[in-house]
Amino acid sequence: MPFGPRPTDIPRIRTALRVYKVSSIITGSFLLLLVVMMVLRYGFNVDIELGGPFGLLALTPKEAITGVNLSLVILTVHGWLYVLYLGCDFVLWRLVRFSFGRFLFIALGGIIPLLSFFLERRVPRQVEDRIAAVEAADAPYAPEVEASA
Repeated sequence: MPFGPRPTDIPRIRTALRVYKVSSIITGSFLLLLVVMMVLRYGFNVDIELGGPFGLLALTPKEAITGVNLSLVILTVHGWLYVLYLGCDFVLWRLVRFSFGRFLFIALGGIIPLLSFFLERRVPRQVEDRIAAVEAADAPYAPEVEASA
């Protein structure tokens, strides 16, 4: 099987790339919120409470929460956003025909803080380079015009 994207897949690749970039930023942002939440939960034994008796947002021990436990919301939302991120990673991997190792490395972007922001800049450049190579190879041969003397 040849490596690299098929010329017919280029419009789908560009669409998948736009969705990947957005999901990468959103997933990375929620991962940073998750890190803050974990530090608060396991470092200070408090969760983030929304709409409780201590105000709109409060740091409350887990057992004393009467409002919405925003820490659990952050956990859940990040989990589902990571599923979306993995789906985008899979679609890019399949269409661009990346190696499986690259698929796994991109997947780490939703697990390692700040990596998704780095990959959000790097992966599109790599994909565009591959697209440019396919478009250059697929361009019709244009012989030089001979000058008449």
